[in-house]
Amino acid sequence: MSAAPEHIRSVRDYRNLLLRGCCMGAADIVPGVSGGTMAFILGIYEELIDSIRTFGTAQFLGAVAHLRLRQAFAMINVKFLLAVGAGIVLAVLTLSHALEYALEQYPIVVWSFFFGLVLASVHVVSRRVRSWNVLLGTATAIGLLGAYALVGLVPVETPDAPWFLVLCGAVAICAMILPGISGSFLLVLLGKYEFILRAVNERDIVSVGYVGVGAVVGIVAFSQVLSWLLHKHHDITVAFLTGLMIGSLRKIWPWKISAGVSGEHNVLPHMFVQGHINTDLFSGIALLLIGFMVVIILEHLASRGEEGK
Repeated sequence: MSAAPEHIRSVRDYRNLLLRGCCMGAADIVPGVSGGTMAFILGIYEELIDSIRTFGTAQFLGAVAHLRLRQAFAMINVKFLLAVGAGIVLAVLTLSHALEYALEQYPIVVWSFFFGLVLASVHVVSRRVRSWNVLLGTATAIGLLGAYALVGLVPVETPDAPWFLVLCGAVAICAMILPGISGSFLLVLLGKYEFILRAVNERDIVSVGYVGVGAVVGIVAFSQVLSWLLHKHHDITVAFLTGLMIGSLRKIWPWKISAGVSGEHNVLPHMFVQGHINTDLFSGIALLLIGFMVVIILEHLASRGEEGK
């Protein structure tokens, strides 16, 4: 399969792609939220996967091996990838500190907002299925149960060795491009989320570099499979991805209690706490609704942009 030709876009289009990349990057920072979900909502998911897939095709690798660099370069949707990639990197570098602080100081508000984002994303992504049936419902259920079980696992202690950082990069990047599976959360399970976030904040180039190598290898390899599935089995793939998002809601439920070594348990919030109105409940509900509406508005704007082309 040859690479798709690069779309003709205006400066405004590339600015919008940069902003969409920022949304993806911001989502990827938070354990439990997927940048792939953002890409799906914003209408760039399949183009993103197909563009990344090009780097692993026989035509591209053959051109590089024979030093036909101009031919290889022409196969890449380079402006699209640069715009989206720049947005992701910009968000990670500028929002890491703010999100780290917000998660520590205002966890219920932040998780409520992201819960609303993912909840709306389930609605938006499920509409991409042309016609639901029993098979697609089964695929959704499998994705739901798989994600629900995965996000309930307890983080483990792991080494800081270069080979393991490379592996973490490969695993996390594959999850980041799957709607519903958070690359950041898998880093939590692998015991490397705080380590890598600290490395980014402290500009530890060596550690970030090892993770980056794994990310490049992982995303090029995995995009081959995902692109094939989206083109050959679109509806069942989207149904499965929808299930992943529903199952991931377990992780980002805002109200939790500590359960010691077994992690955290989700609980229902109380209207009153010690005789006073629970303000966290109302602020959480408000941010949940705001997050939900943000996705609906973004999806509407993305749809209008596609119709205007």
